Amino acid sequence: MDSRDGNHEVYYKHSSDKGDNWGTDTRLTFFTGDSFSPSVAASDSTVHIVWGDNRYLISEVYYRQSLDNGTTWEPEIRLSENDGFSSANPTVTDSGLNVYVVWEDVRDTNPEIYYKHSPDNGTSWETDTRLTNHSSNKNSPSVAVSGTNIHIIWADSRDGNAEIYYKCSVDGGTSWQSDTRLTNFDGSSQYPSIALSGTVVHIVWYDDRDANTEIYYKRNPTGNPTGIININSETLAEFKLYQNYPNPFNPSTKISWQAPVGSHQVLKVFDILGNEVATLVDEYKEAGNYEVDFNAASLSSGVYFYRLNTGDYVKTMKMVLLK
Repeated sequence: MDSRDGNHEVYYKHSSDKGDNWGTDTRLTFFTGDSFSPSVAASDSTVHIVWGDNRYLISEVYYRQSLDNGTTWEPEIRLSENDGFSSANPTVTDSGLNVYVVWEDVRDTNPEIYYKHSPDNGTSWETDTRLTNHSSNKNSPSVAVSGTNIHIIWADSRDGNAEIYYKCSVDGGTSWQSDTRLTNFDGSSQYPSIALSGTVVHIVWYDDRDANTEIYYKRNPTGNPTGIININSETLAEFKLYQNYPNPFNPSTKISWQAPVGSHQVLKVFDILGNEVATLVDEYKEAGNYEVDFNAASLSSGVYFYRLNTGDYVKTMKMVLLK
């Protein structure tokens, strides 16, 4: 984003020798109003760029493509389809001829995360897909793709503070798994970015849990978080069992904990009379952060307790099933 021409405009610059030398700047936007928050993806000689643009007063998401390493550019395409409502902060990635874009959008009153796909290298685009549905602020989405696996993260304040959430499709965007919360600390976690290396998912974000704003990193060695999730690499000082979320819940909720060392870990659920109603984990686990889904569809409304026992650490917390 560059204001040398009065308004903020999007410029492009290319290096053909791994960054040692750079070509001249190329201006890509030419309209009254500001163009901002650009994102770029490239494969071989094809370059895909998206950005937010308020030429018509309301921010919309636009796309432009070059097929010759940025020498010439195809006409721009407007991707967001919500007259009168703002769309902003897009991110783009590609895999073969498939191009994927995510952005934040307020057409549904609350900011939500939307997704759009082109199967033919940006020539035509499928209709928008809404990925989130909560009465909270959601922003700064990021997307990465490997084959038919699409990984998306964003910042989300549904639990009070901004936290990082994750969503995945394993069938090219036809269906989507439920949201997974990746952070669970005091303070805000924001501006995430995601990348893939083979099947490993790498995530970074900024976080002010320690008063200062710092950069944190996670990775998931399985590449496709489902069921119990182990996302490693944050330094863990102690065992800790977190409050389930959502709470109250109906019929499912997520329970997460951290383990600084490997141990046999048992996570069970009890009713208010102390009767065991579910065993969620009973096995040896390495050091890491874990999360498991608890589905109480067969249980009655009421107060329940979940307890983590690792040998040296025992912690019980309360949750409420409200049907």
